[in-house]
Amino acid sequence: MSIRVLGIRVLGTGSADGWPNPFCTCASCTSARTAGEVRAQTSALVDTFLLDCGPETLRTAERLGVPLSGVRHVLLTHDHPDHTAPAFLLYRSWVTSPDEPLDVVGPASVIDSAQQWLAPDTHVRFHAVAPGDVLTLDGGVVRVLGANHTSDAVLYDVAAPSGRVLYATDTGPLPSSTVTAVADAAYDVVLLEETFGDFLTHGTAHLDLPSFAEQVRLLRAAGAITSDTDLVAVHLSHHNPPTPELSRRLSAYGARVVADGTELGTNKRGDTEQGSGSQSPRDSRSHPSGRSGTGPGRTLVIGGARSGKSTEAERLLAADDDVTYVATSYPRSDDPEWVERVRLHQRQRPQYWSTVETLDLVALLSADGGPLLVDCLTLWLTRIMDRHDAWDDATWAAGAADLVTGEVTDLVAAWRTTNRRVVAVTNEVGQGLVPDRASLRRFRDEMGRLNSRLAAETEDVRWCVAGRVVEL
Repeated sequence: MSIRVLGIRVLGTGSADGWPNPFCTCASCTSARTAGEVRAQTSALVDTFLLDCGPETLRTAERLGVPLSGVRHVLLTHDHPDHTAPAFLLYRSWVTSPDEPLDVVGPASVIDSAQQWLAPDTHVRFHAVAPGDVLTLDGGVVRVLGANHTSDAVLYDVAAPSGRVLYATDTGPLPSSTVTAVADAAYDVVLLEETFGDFLTHGTAHLDLPSFAEQVRLLRAAGAITSDTDLVAVHLSHHNPPTPELSRRLSAYGARVVADGTELGTNKRGDTEQGSGSQSPRDSRSHPSGRSGTGPGRTLVIGGARSGKSTEAERLLAADDDVTYVATSYPRSDDPEWVERVRLHQRQRPQYWSTVETLDLVALLSADGGPLLVDCLTLWLTRIMDRHDAWDDATWAAGAADLVTGEVTDLVAAWRTTNRRVVAVTNEVGQGLVPDRASLRRFRDEMGRLNSRLAAETEDVRWCVAGRVVEL
């Protein structure tokens, strides 16, 4: 029997209730509804392999014009109704002949449920599987991986003519055995669930945006995700921000959001759903040093107090290894409120990041190494002015102005020529009332000059306000 190459296509990208939820009027659902974005339960087609078949899968394929007549293998991840609607077996049996066999693969609980829909002499071949099993079928090889979900849920590694795909839904943080099993797989496509967005107290075996980033980091470190992998977030729910913001957030991890029906693969990346004017996460932009990657070399995140700028900066590097957090704050304080602020900042950073407390940003930017997150330039300038007693009018006029300007110039030069990925946080302090003291007016002016000079040497400047981010 010849194998028909159908390509790699998502038939659904939504969670159990899809997105939008038909009964919900939240901002996320309303935004999707207004934009005409309707996501069915997650399912995918890889040549002759159908991965999961929920209650909406078959009709979604019809609406999208995707034929399922060539499907010869159905891989089911677990016995939840949004992933396994076994009536498809009955529908298929009404129009096929015995010389068109079908393999149905899944955990034992799924097979038990599916077998009830067909007579014993059916031409369907059932395969009860568990993590670690490998099936060689007409049209490809299936490796069964462990999931962190129900007791017998599984994930799939499918190698077919159109490419090698990791189908990773539903699952919480991946079992270590799964990460080990996919080492050096260099997938063409990874479909990784991201159900809960910024809702972090869901208490379920699913992923949210921070844990999604952590899985990407682990898979990238294992060689499962490479620079050529098409990484797509699936099993999306209305707990996520609206699609343009979700797309922007995921792009920091080299991932994207696509519409139901999108064809995937290394040459199919123009279908990313995103807001107007935003960059595709697969765009390869060159750093002035010659380093290339999925994002810019330098990012400046600017905003007022409690605008979300530190959170945005940390999100940008959440999927990166070897990050150095550069703290420019005063290392010790007798102020309990300030100590608590520092403690909260430390707690929200990934434990595997290293922390350096220093004002010598020039040395760090000039050295080779992993990504830097500098938080923040406002405190850096404050301490530089302290160093040169630049708050005093007489000292300022007597030479402190030149010393502060010299340190800023050195910083800008190091920023311009750095080989490292660097994200820096800074405050916009010039939009309030004019301070009534000369020293504060001086600081405001110097802060504005520093921000302007760095922004002029930065390919990615982001302004944060009220927790929202605008790319400038």
